[in-house]
Amino acid sequence: MSNQTLLSSPTKPGVRRLSSMSATFEELALGPSIVVPPEHMTKPSDAHETAAALELAKHRLAEKEKRPVDGQITPPETPPQSNFTDQYAFAFDIDGVLIRGGKPIPQAVEAMKVLNGQNEFGVKVPYIFVTNGGGKTEQERCLDLSRQLEMEISPGNTSLLHSEIKTDIPQGHTPMREMAQKYGTVLVVGGEGDKCRAVAEGYGFKDVVTPGDIIKDNKDTTPFRKLTDDESKHSRARNFGETEISAIFVFADSRDWAGDQQIILDVLMSKHGRLGTRSESFDEGPPIFFSHNDIVWSTSHQLTRLGMGALRASLEAMYKAMTGKELMSTAFGKPQIGTFQFATRLLQQWRKDTHGINAPPRTVYFVGDTPESDIRGTNEFNASDQSENQWYSILVRTGVFQEGTKPAFQPNATVDNVLEAVKHGIQREVDRNIRTAVQQLSEQQEAIVEE
Repeated sequence: MSNQTLLSSPTKPGVRRLSSMSATFEELALGPSIVVPPEHMTKPSDAHETAAALELAKHRLAEKEKRPVDGQITPPETPPQSNFTDQYAFAFDIDGVLIRGGKPIPQAVEAMKVLNGQNEFGVKVPYIFVTNGGGKTEQERCLDLSRQLEMEISPGNTSLLHSEIKTDIPQGHTPMREMAQKYGTVLVVGGEGDKCRAVAEGYGFKDVVTPGDIIKDNKDTTPFRKLTDDESKHSRARNFGETEISAIFVFADSRDWAGDQQIILDVLMSKHGRLGTRSESFDEGPPIFFSHNDIVWSTSHQLTRLGMGALRASLEAMYKAMTGKELMSTAFGKPQIGTFQFATRLLQQWRKDTHGINAPPRTVYFVGDTPESDIRGTNEFNASDQSENQWYSILVRTGVFQEGTKPAFQPNATVDNVLEAVKHGIQREVDRNIRTAVQQLSEQQEAIVEE
């Protein structure tokens, strides 16, 4: 049983505070929750208000859009008092911006403190996390971030893009949730152990198989890969000679490129997804979907490492070499517009709850490390007719992008790290407010003179 505290007020329902060291996924699924470092369990930190407000906004948004959500939430009749700015917000990529190799980037913890009110202006600024990273549930990502950043975080803070359009920590595979009712038996690839199968089943997919299941059925499928005892334990036995795979979903980065690519190609070149068959026309196989298309990503290594986009490119090249045809595939995640639309809706709901204004913040500062996904996606969404506000792109030098190179997509600003990105955005807003105040004063003086 994990330690937890229930906080409530007359104007909003209770939000449970769960210890980051002992909270379970089941507890996080019971209703509005905040994951809290043990040292903050008895006394909420400055991050509590942001986490609680966005968690409730997430639940109200899901209720309004009639999406499945755990726990019942009723919107408050009047907005509660809040000392947050309602004019702007921040959205952060995670890997290469806040976290690198599983550890926080040195300036990340300080940047969060600044957003939570520890700044020279005394202003609190709302923020969410948006990532192409997958292979984990939103709840698991929330637990990880709370431990890494040493602060209170709720699933409402976090967006995972693999299923993003239906989830609340946008991750790369979040849009895949919408396909659960469309496909029957699906092959899910990537991630650690059986986690991606669990994520897919949580999205509503009824029959999920993995490469491990296929190898367990026929050990000769991958000549150089044998299942470990643990892999065999988590792989499910079935007869794939009688199974038709209707779609392939690459949820997270492959841990075995050779074996996974062999299996994916076998399915793509089969007759109607039945392993052991080979199509003569190579147009009878199932569709394949990738949670994102990042060629490289930032880890603890001094150089970037290959990502899912590289796997996709490799598969497309091998498929053409073997069939003479182009592989038609689909990638989600940034820079897809749906990612930014969901984040906008979540921030709009937060603003309505906290300030009574049914519109998104005037400006969202998106902080990323990858020009091809983070910066491109932000710029394209901002320029599209789908954007209701301004999205301002900030590129940091702590991840994929390195000084001395020219980014393929130009950001609005380039800074050294996430702390400088936060300071840049806040100062930009302060300068804007000063200009507005000076202009209003000038107009008032002119009106007095004319009278």
